[in-house]
Amino acid sequence: MILMSIIDEIKQTFKSGSNLTKLIYLNLAIFILVNLVEIFYFLLNRHDSYSAFLLTFAVPADLQLLIRKPWTPITYMFLHKNFLHILFNLLWLYWFGRIFLEYLDGKKLVGVYILGGLSGAFLYILAYNIFPVFFKQLQMSYALGASAAVMAIVISISVYVPNYSVYLLFIGRVKIIYIAIIGFLVTSLFDFSINTGGKIAHIGGALFGFLFILQYRKGRDMTRGLSRFLDAIIGLFKPKPKVTVTHRRSETDYDYNIRKKEEQVEIDRILDKIAKSGYDSLTKQEKDILFRQSKN
Repeated sequence: MILMSIIDEIKQTFKSGSNLTKLIYLNLAIFILVNLVEIFYFLLNRHDSYSAFLLTFAVPADLQLLIRKPWTPITYMFLHKNFLHILFNLLWLYWFGRIFLEYLDGKKLVGVYILGGLSGAFLYILAYNIFPVFFKQLQMSYALGASAAVMAIVISISVYVPNYSVYLLFIGRVKIIYIAIIGFLVTSLFDFSINTGGKIAHIGGALFGFLFILQYRKGRDMTRGLSRFLDAIIGLFKPKPKVTVTHRRSETDYDYNIRKKEEQVEIDRILDKIAKSGYDSLTKQEKDILFRQSKN
């Protein structure tokens, strides 16, 4: 009973929550599912099968593998294996996502998240297929995590409202543009030889976030097409409203004459009542009938 109550509350929060809430819940749900699958394979002593399962949804750098897994540029940005990885990603998403929603709407938030993630995947794949330093590890390289998508949101809103300030413990009020720059440098450029693929994806996400705001200030919304596409997809799964069709029988001349005669009898009765007792003696219903008749 308690478990079902918790599940129902989570469902309700997801349905009524903002798009930011939905993104966070979706990432958490997939993280829990992935770890449950890992436990299952561990108990069966089939760790190799779990690795194959995980790599089914991570985006490969090798183009030949990518062709066989065309869904991975989308699925990789919701996939996390390490707890600290998802923790920091969701914290950044929550902090900057809330600021994002103060100035831009939820559809743009989802659009920047997805297109930023795709941009990160694109730059990661491009770099690994161009630069010789990656050639030996090309077939073994995969990327996963929401870092590029989150970085797109962080950079976009920080560039859009650079003077927006937040309070940091032991430091005081700091403009978010400075937090974004430091976060970008630490996670994307410092120690570049470690987790290079992830850092390249971060750069791709950041570039999209920056470009999105540049275009948005010119009146161009780069997420509009994706938002329309997602609305169409979601619309396919929404229940269609039930439309009740009633057929009214056409009135014959005979029925019309009978109705008009009855109405005239009622009007005559009301007029007689006015003549005997005055207008104030009429009921509200009688006054309404008289008013409607006067408009005909």
